[in-house]
Amino acid sequence: MPEEYIMYNEKVMEVFKNPQHMGEVENYNAIGTVGNEVCGDIMQITMRIEDGIIKDAKFKTFGCAAAVASSSTATGMIIGKTIEEALKLTNKQVIEELQGLPPQKIHCSVLAEDAIRLAIDNYLQNQNAAK
Repeated sequence: MPEEYIMYNEKVMEVFKNPQHMGEVENYNAIGTVGNEVCGDIMQITMRIEDGIIKDAKFKTFGCAAAVASSSTATGMIIGKTIEEALKLTNKQVIEELQGLPPQKIHCSVLAEDAIRLAIDNYLQNQNAAK
């Protein structure tokens, strides 16, 4: 096994190799983009929210295995949830779902949490502007 994979557990590698919810939601009405200048990871999450429920969520991530796995896991965890439920998602829950991340990769799960919050903020701002 290549050395760069040794620090990731099997679950993280499985999700990284077979990510779900990748791409961009068609006709999205919420978007959040975040980046980490130190590591260079960039994450964008798009959502389709209807009647306060996240009907679909997808991600585009430029980054390491932990960033892709965190994005994939986080988007999967919010689909079908209300806005309020999605806002309660924490990076710790993403890490638990991935069965752990190396300490130096925790920031990747924080990016996923932040991107979701930004996308929801974007949606709420657009809803208020439309009133």
